[in-house]
Amino acid sequence: MFPQSPSKGQQFVARKLRHVRVSIFVLLLLITGLLSACSSNSSTGQAGESQQEQPTTEAAAPASSNTDVEEDQAQETVGERTVKDELGHDVIVPTNAERVFAPYLEDSLLTLGVKPVAQWASGTQGHVYLQDQLSDVPTLDFSSGLPAPEALMAFNPDFIILHTANYAENGVYESYSKIAPTYVFSNASGDVEKSLEVIGDLLGKSAEAKQAIEDYHAEVESAKAKLAQVTEGKKAAIIRFAPRGITLMGGNYFSGYVVYEQLGLGKPALVETENSAMVSTEILPEIDADFIFTVEQGPGSMKEMTETAVWKGIPAVKAGNVYAVEPASWLGGGLIAYRRVINDTLKALTE
Repeated sequence: MFPQSPSKGQQFVARKLRHVRVSIFVLLLLITGLLSACSSNSSTGQAGESQQEQPTTEAAAPASSNTDVEEDQAQETVGERTVKDELGHDVIVPTNAERVFAPYLEDSLLTLGVKPVAQWASGTQGHVYLQDQLSDVPTLDFSSGLPAPEALMAFNPDFIILHTANYAENGVYESYSKIAPTYVFSNASGDVEKSLEVIGDLLGKSAEAKQAIEDYHAEVESAKAKLAQVTEGKKAAIIRFAPRGITLMGGNYFSGYVVYEQLGLGKPALVETENSAMVSTEILPEIDADFIFTVEQGPGSMKEMTETAVWKGIPAVKAGNVYAVEPASWLGGGLIAYRRVINDTLKALTE
């Protein structure tokens, strides 16, 4: 008997089974290849990590450099920038600083709508003319020098602004700059408007600074127009009675700048080209002024001088043109203080 030849149906099934076996074999080959590739890549990655851990290899240096560049670019994207302060320090300006410490610059901060985390004080007394806005702000005593870094750290500032180079001496800048980025002015009181613009730029308040200065200039022009009717060709003296001595103030800063340079009153000859002049009883007759503003800091010295016959013989005193003013605002460095000076001058000379 010969075996029967397979039917067509059986041949079809056999072909299908062969195809399935081939497909399974190909699939197994592919899986094996993929597993081998993954194993190879894993080994390569581990070798690469091992190389990067060796700082002396040539491949590691470029990788580190690229990382630094990427970090710098990341910082730029969040808005931080580096500026030079007036002493030449590179200062990283934080974005949207919220906890600012700027002793003796509280006037400018408030003008920009910013409250400091702590305020300058002599003992426990801050700037008297600002306490309606700063009564809830803690004080730091500057009567014996700048506060220790530990005292400042308790307030956790994220930006520090120092108003004069003197504040940065004796290692203070190095200590403070470790607490937070620290910007130092050479002398912020020397040009209040410029300083306000700088602070506005540092705190992202440039528009507010510009508007405040424009409003202030408008107020100055209005006051000059009112004063012109009574002060044309006349002089004013600003006498500061302080524990360290009695001085005639000139026109470079504080109230002297407002009265002489902005409101346009004439200066006494003693301070025509000087920022200040020491005053004694013998000097009093040389004070050629139609009006006298007295700024008393501490009791004693003013009473001692104003009770003398020499003082009483001064033409302005005889005419009753002597006006006692609030020392804090007349010795303040900011537009809020300057406005107080304008208002005091208008009240004294036009009302």
